[in-house]
Amino acid sequence: MFRKVLIANRGEIALRVARTCRELGIAVVAVHSTEDTGSAVVRMADESVCIGPAPARHSYLRMNNIVEAALRTGADAVHPGYGLLSEDRDFAEVCAKNGLAFVGPPAAVIERLGDKPAGRALMGRVGVPLPPGSERPPHDEADALALATAVGYPVLVKAAAGGGGRGIRTAQDAAGLRDAFREARAEAQQLFGDGRVYLERLVRPARHVEVQVLCDRHGGAVHLGVRDCTVQRRRQKLIEESPAPTLAPDVAREMAEAAVRGAREAGYEGAGTFEFVVDDQDRFHFIEVNCRIQVEHPVTEMVTGIDLVAEQLRVAAGLPLSVRQEDVLPRGVAVECRVNAEDPDRGFAPTPGVLDVYEPPGGPFVRVDGYGFAGARVSGAYDPLLAKVITWGPDREAALARMERALGEFRIEGRGMRTTRPFLLRVLADPCFRSGSHRATYADELVAEADHA
Repeated sequence: MFRKVLIANRGEIALRVARTCRELGIAVVAVHSTEDTGSAVVRMADESVCIGPAPARHSYLRMNNIVEAALRTGADAVHPGYGLLSEDRDFAEVCAKNGLAFVGPPAAVIERLGDKPAGRALMGRVGVPLPPGSERPPHDEADALALATAVGYPVLVKAAAGGGGRGIRTAQDAAGLRDAFREARAEAQQLFGDGRVYLERLVRPARHVEVQVLCDRHGGAVHLGVRDCTVQRRRQKLIEESPAPTLAPDVAREMAEAAVRGAREAGYEGAGTFEFVVDDQDRFHFIEVNCRIQVEHPVTEMVTGIDLVAEQLRVAAGLPLSVRQEDVLPRGVAVECRVNAEDPDRGFAPTPGVLDVYEPPGGPFVRVDGYGFAGARVSGAYDPLLAKVITWGPDREAALARMERALGEFRIEGRGMRTTRPFLLRVLADPCFRSGSHRATYADELVAEADHA
């Protein structure tokens, strides 16, 4: 196992990774921007290195600064967390070339699965159902129109190198496709440095369900069940749970087995997430692979008792997984709510500021992954995620009741700050959500109802 790990991230995920390292007896190096000098992970770490000013492009996205910090502090490995450089094949390659273990899949695997059309083709080879889509990026607008006719409307125009729900536009017809094609290509180029897009039939109504997999370099590959991530606003997840409510167990099992087949075909290593959409006939369709730890990984940890970050570290160190498929015995239901520093009454606009009060909830089977403390600064330069509240119960009703209680206890106050906590409580109380009949457009429709009330 590693002696020292540098965490190439910030916020709650950096603190969460640091905690597992501490439990494993691994020293922690935290990198930080000038904005994050007094952050929680810096306070916990054994060593810290400033890697640049507040904008991520000048600090957390400067791979040379991060690698230099790792080498200077004698780190054995780099854990990228999620977002930022976590799925950057160049970063994985630079780490390897400098003798640093990258806690994630090899660069070649990231490249193979990070290209979404290539990922679709790979999954198709092992018999995983795919939504109708283009097998290649369209050359120009005329080509896109021809491909869309073959795929069938409505279609999604999606960034080939995209992820995180970004670089996607919807077209209901040929007139809408022209704008969607231009906008998606421009956004893809701006966000990912790659303007290629591809087309995919929009499955609607649909649920968003994903499978957590773990793989090692010794042939070990397991799934840890499914998670439902259907409650999303503008394709950004707000609430996740495991298992997926109302999804038939045999469908969940088939989906999980399909994900493991795809992972083996790709030569995957580490923790990864295979994402699917499920229609109202319980037919599932593959959409993409996330080659990293997910924001919502705690719900899987809560129902399985398996520390995903510890497994990531084992695999990156060349060790086999600590579990076999028969050891994975999910129990009960876990739910996660993302508490963002955003104002739901102003279009979810970010509300950065200084925390005057930060009192997370407690009690049985409640977990809070956050980075706040009284006096902490919540910066507007980064993602607004402030904390994740995760609750477990023997069944869904118990887990949801515990979540309502926990969110009700959570005190977050700061000058000018608002959070998504009231909106989350509204969702939890809504009969549509409680029944598990909500679909992918649910949260946006709930926001629209409030706007017109």
